[in-house]
Parts: sequence; structure tokens; C-alpha cells
Amino acid sequence: MSSIKAGVIGLGFIGPVHIEALRRLGDVEVIAVAGARWGTAEAKAAKLSVPRAYADWRDLVADPDVQVVHNCTPNFLHYEVSMAAIGAGKAIICEKPLAMNASQAAELLRAAQEAGIIHAVCFNDRMYPLAQEMKARIARGDIGEVRLVHGAFLQDWLLYETDYNWRIDPAMGGEARTVGDIGSHWLDLAQFVTGLRITEVYADLVTFLPKRRKPKAHVEAFAGLGLEPEEYEEVEVTTEDCGLILLRFEGGARGACVLSQMCAGRKNYLTLEVYGAHGSLGWNLERPNELWLGYRDRPNELLAKDPALLTPAARACVHYPGYHNEGYPDTFKNLFQKVYAAVREGGRMPEGPTWPTFEAGYRANLVVDAVLRSAKEQRWVAVEC
Repeated sequence: MSSIKAGVIGLGFIGPVHIEALRRLGDVEVIAVAGARWGTAEAKAAKLSVPRAYADWRDLVADPDVQVVHNCTPNFLHYEVSMAAIGAGKAIICEKPLAMNASQAAELLRAAQEAGIIHAVCFNDRMYPLAQEMKARIARGDIGEVRLVHGAFLQDWLLYETDYNWRIDPAMGGEARTVGDIGSHWLDLAQFVTGLRITEVYADLVTFLPKRRKPKAHVEAFAGLGLEPEEYEEVEVTTEDCGLILLRFEGGARGACVLSQMCAGRKNYLTLEVYGAHGSLGWNLERPNELWLGYRDRPNELLAKDPALLTPAARACVHYPGYHNEGYPDTFKNLFQKVYAAVREGGRMPEGPTWPTFEAGYRANLVVDAVLRSAKEQRWVAVEC
């Protein structure tokens, strides 16, 4: 059986994550990477044992041996890179957010559908086994009609004024920073597990640090800094440090979430709780192998990730026995496993794909755009259909 050939564009934090997950699939070969500069791309390719390096991502897309393109670039390049891959007739897996705004995302979705190519967006949090379990239990009516959805996504890597990353610059990351970066994950997951779309939002966005000290030299995300004062320059900040959002879901359910990357001690704290007419479910990304089950008239339960105890959809994302913990890297493996199975089976989008597609990316962009508008106009804003 011949291997499927993949190319990864973007060599910051997330690119190597994609490469490691792809290699765990067994039938995928990462044959090329592309970075922003030749020296960087060549050095990264050597470090990651990838045979081909390109300084220009267009050369990777044009490589006739590359069958699947992974778009791990900064947000402002998502549209251009993904559209080029679609034009080349290649399967495309894009990091989130799918695009800088819903208009771009709509164009990408339409182009991918018209071309008939396989497409996916990396809302990898869906691929935790117990996130899948939440969805399955809600769908079969275990907690009754969904009434309330709430939670948070909190980090601390942008806590200090000397913390800086390209995401802070709206020209590179988009007008929405915290909401677009980590908020898009939470908003997608809430809709995925409940099976309900967000229809309206009311948002309050805050920039606690209107000025930050930007390193004069490039640093990678999450790297941590120990620079001298003269190695920074002061820049103005217009993107939000924090988002507080009220939500209305189809069917009448209500929700709320808090989003921030300035919460000391919170590294990757995504919580999602869903309350129904008969029971409740709660999940915490920092404890991903446990699912809380809440009851009114009997003791609450804590369900461990154990394939013998899970529904079929969740069991498909489990690779080790109960209490053999699985986590962040495994979610990418689970997502890519589904996508590459379709690539191997003919390279066309299947009916009812079981991974987040460009449609999910478009939906997330619609919600983020509505959040931005709501914060500006200080009112409830409907999410476009």
C-alpha cells in the first residue's frame, strides 16, 4: 500500500504538531515543508527529517507529489494558501480560524465544494473522546432538552505587557484576537456537542493593555521571554484581551462564556457545561479524560475515558485502555485519521463527514463577526445563516 504524501506550510508552534500526528497514522509521509524564509525552512526540515524544504509556500502547493496540504500559517494567509490548494485540486486541512472574516470563509467553502476536494478545519477539541461522548449522550436524550450552556477558555501566556505574538496585530491575526483564537474553539465545541447553532450574541470585549512591548526580534508562541529593555519597542494594541459573551441557541437554549489569555495560572483551561431538563454534563480540557455527569436525585458521577464504557463515536477516538490517558496530540491524530481515510478512499468528500469541515470554519467566522459587531454596537446581534 503506497503512502499518502503531505506537505505542511507554516513551521511555528502548530506545524510540527501536525507533522508528528501525521507520522503516527502509519500510511502518511510528510515529504515537504514551507516556511517564511529559506534558511528557516531548510533548518526546520532538517530538524524534522522532512526531505523537501521551500521558502515560498506556492512552490509546495505546486509540488506534484504533494496530495494533501496542511495550512499552518498565520491567520492572514489562511485564505490565500487554502484557495491556492483548492485551485491545485489538493485536499486541504486548514488551521483555525478558517479565514479573517466570514466573507472570506464563505468563498473558501464555496470553492472547496465546487472543486469537490476534501477539506477540513482544525477544531481539534472535537476529537477528544469525552467531547464525542458529550455529543452522543446529548443527541440520544440523556439529559433532556438543552437549556443552558456555559463555560470558559482561559490562558495566561499574554498576561504581561512584554508578552507579544503576531496574533495581537490585527493585520496578521484579524480584528478578533482572543475571540478568534481560543474563542473560536469554544464556540465551535459548544455548537458541536449540543447539536444547536448559536443564533444571537451579546458581547463585551476588553483590551486591558492598550500598549505592549514588542520584541524587536521574532519569537515563537509560548516560548517565554527574558529580553533586555532595549530589545523591545512599544506598540499600541487594538485587539481584545478578554471577551464576555451571552449566547442564544436555536431551540431556546441560553449560554455564556468567558474568554481570556490573561488569567494567571490558567494554561489551557477550556470548560464546557451543558444543563438539560433531566441532567447535566461537564468537561474540562485540562482534565480531558474525565466527564462529569450531574443529577438531581442521585449521586453525581465521574466517567473515565474507558473504551468499554463509551458510545461508539467516542470509542472510535480512543487508542488506549481506560486510565491510560490521552490528550492534545491525540486529537490531531484522530482528526487526520478521519480525513486521510477519505483521501485514501477516493479523494472526494464523503456524505456526512465526521470531522470539522470548512462549513464549521465558516460557521465559526460568522459567530466571531457577530461578536465583533455586538461589542461595537452594544446590542444583541443575530448570527447570519
